[in-house]
Amino acid sequence: MTIVLLLMLAGIIAGFSISRYPQLLKLNDKLTSAAIYALLFLLGISVGLNKTIIQNLDKIGVQAIIITLGAVSGSVLALWVLYRFFFKPEKSNGGRNEK
Repeated sequence: MTIVLLLMLAGIIAGFSISRYPQLLKLNDKLTSAAIYALLFLLGISVGLNKTIIQNLDKIGVQAIIITLGAVSGSVLALWVLYRFFFKPEKSNGGRNEK
């Protein structure tokens, strides 16, 4: 755990020190994307090697779809409620301009 915290601290210090250089920020974005793709690929390999997951993929897939639909539906509902609460549309005056 100490190594993880030290690496995070080193990243924070590096990020703070390169924040003034736009070329390095663009490079950082590309490296971050590449690292995410590599991690997703390695995760796919781990899933492919796990026989339990592969054997139960049909059950896991259905559960994943149900959880995803529930999460998306709940998020949309919550955003709709918050939008209606904080951003109430103004009532129209029937096309009349009042000054």
